[in-house]
Amino acid sequence: MGSSSHLLIITIIFTNLLLSTVHSGGDHSTNNGPSTIVTKHLSFPNFNSITNPRILEDIKLLGSAKLSKRSQLQIPDESQAFDLRHQAGKAIFSSPIRLYDPPTQTPASFQTTFSFQIHNFSGNNAGAGGSGLTFIIAPDEFTVGRPGPWLAMINDACDKDYKTVAIEFDTRKNPEFGDPNDNHVGIDLGSMVSVKTVNASDVGVFLNDGSAHRAWIDYDGSRRWLDIRLGLNDGSYPSKPVFSESLDISPYLKEYMFVGFSASTGNRTQIHSLLSWNFTSKSEALLRIPSSETCENKITVDHTGKMIKTKPPTSFMIFLAVVVLALAVLISLYYSRGSKNDKRNDVVLPEKKQRPTPPYKPRRFTSSELYSATGSFSELEILGMNSNSKSVYYRGKLTNGCHVAVKRFRLTFLVVDKKRFLKEIVAISKVRHPNLVPIRGWFQDQREIMVVYDFFTNGSLDKWLFGVGVLPWTRRFKVVRDVGECLSFLHSKQLAHKNLKTTSVFLDVSFRAMLGDFGFVLCGNESKRFESAVSQSVDVFEFGLFILEVVAGRRRRSEGSTAAPEEEEEMGDLLGWAWRLHESGELEKLVDKRMGLVINLDQAIRVLEIGLLCTLNESKGRPIMDEVVEFLGMERPIPELPLSRPVSLFPYNSMNVGLCNIGYSCAPFK
Repeated sequence: MGSSSHLLIITIIFTNLLLSTVHSGGDHSTNNGPSTIVTKHLSFPNFNSITNPRILEDIKLLGSAKLSKRSQLQIPDESQAFDLRHQAGKAIFSSPIRLYDPPTQTPASFQTTFSFQIHNFSGNNAGAGGSGLTFIIAPDEFTVGRPGPWLAMINDACDKDYKTVAIEFDTRKNPEFGDPNDNHVGIDLGSMVSVKTVNASDVGVFLNDGSAHRAWIDYDGSRRWLDIRLGLNDGSYPSKPVFSESLDISPYLKEYMFVGFSASTGNRTQIHSLLSWNFTSKSEALLRIPSSETCENKITVDHTGKMIKTKPPTSFMIFLAVVVLALAVLISLYYSRGSKNDKRNDVVLPEKKQRPTPPYKPRRFTSSELYSATGSFSELEILGMNSNSKSVYYRGKLTNGCHVAVKRFRLTFLVVDKKRFLKEIVAISKVRHPNLVPIRGWFQDQREIMVVYDFFTNGSLDKWLFGVGVLPWTRRFKVVRDVGECLSFLHSKQLAHKNLKTTSVFLDVSFRAMLGDFGFVLCGNESKRFESAVSQSVDVFEFGLFILEVVAGRRRRSEGSTAAPEEEEEMGDLLGWAWRLHESGELEKLVDKRMGLVINLDQAIRVLEIGLLCTLNESKGRPIMDEVVEFLGMERPIPELPLSRPVSLFPYNSMNVGLCNIGYSCAPFK
């Protein structure tokens, strides 16, 4: 930067200071006014979505949390009684609530009361006791913690900087977390190890006796005082608290947080039902007052007592400041004219400053944020890449402590329609579903595009299907249903995934399937020829192939197969092999034998038939995803398949070759 530029900057600063002094009359007092109280109130007398449709918008359900037919919020849902083990769920109010005032570092005061019931389920997999229920204050609306003793509060992707506050009603003793017994109330601050535990039986409450209980939690932010009371849901207010002491939760609060409930099961199962919930918070905020310059400042009284309007004594100063600024600009232009062309290529523009966005909503990241999160895209953080290196996945850690997966596209390989890309990614970023990988945000400049997803430590499904371990049938069937419901939801929003395969499905800590790695179509004019390929109908076809891979435990194209030579040709094309087995009435041979005898063979064959149905030509009976989900529900009969393979099936290989979609053929998290 030359001397003329320095002169210009100094002059501008001087002029601004001069003008501000002139207009303020030398008054530098703050514009902060008196404090006010911001109040937020929630009321849910029950959880009946029919009488109160807004519940579906106000309550965000994650994991195994469901609204039951009995107007209750359940974790897990009793309708999933075929397997209640290792379930984790969270139900939170969908909008963030102000719970901390940064200027004064004061936590908000809040009062909440809720009625709940914890009872064992008499199904096949029920056992004595489970894990428990928590009232939780969480920093985001996405994270579902681990099942079992973790109570769905936190998971492996969230470190010590992941701020949470929770009151747990625990019905199982876990010595590793310092639990005193299997009937206690615990206070958790950023950790599963409670800072304080209280025996619930001291107030005559037994949490898992099947009775409906009510809890009252009262926190005084100014005094940093917490009061917890627990009793039966009979309308009486307990005179004796289970806990009433000084407790500062401000180090574990951000300005905006999400409030709600989480619960989980482990090897032993139980159902946690929330019957009603009220919540009120009060936080302090400072008002802004107008400037001290008013009409009164411009009125004076002369020696005779007559009021006169004074003329601003600053006209000459303003004129002088404008003249000085104009001269500085002319001098700067004169000196910089000769070196303008030489230095044009050396100018580095600062990154565009991001406008504030609502807390924890998808947003546009800066390159410095993502470089910092991934260690400058270190090779040590690479999770996977596609075969032609058009995109690479990196593990990253955001400043809020949560781990993410950053998919980095190299734009030097293709011509990108940036407007189309941004429109598509923003549309998908706004969609929320329990089985959809949340998109944290994106980054785009002239050289590259990056998409930021949530990170899952269990990795992608292909590692579990084609690796050393063996997924049991119940897990595989649940994965198929999860992905089918997620695709159906996307299609209902007039969206398509465009990249469905086993590497695009991830497993969270409770082995719930999460669909991610979208196939964003980033090409320009050439992609118009393939618009029909990247459609909802293709998603259905790809879902059929996905089903075959999950049930058979084999890739759609043989890669390093261990099959005997005479079988290699048969199984090289999984789709063709499946149809040949259907023609011969031997479809059961396609089922993965590694699962052993613990499998519902009739159910597995039906799922395979649904997969083949999805691969039919559109004019020959290929269903839509809504119908596929109904077929997987095992209640609606499926149409009869053709006796032999159709003459022309969708050429999925040509789609992968023809598409200019750099989302395809990428296998992350291996």
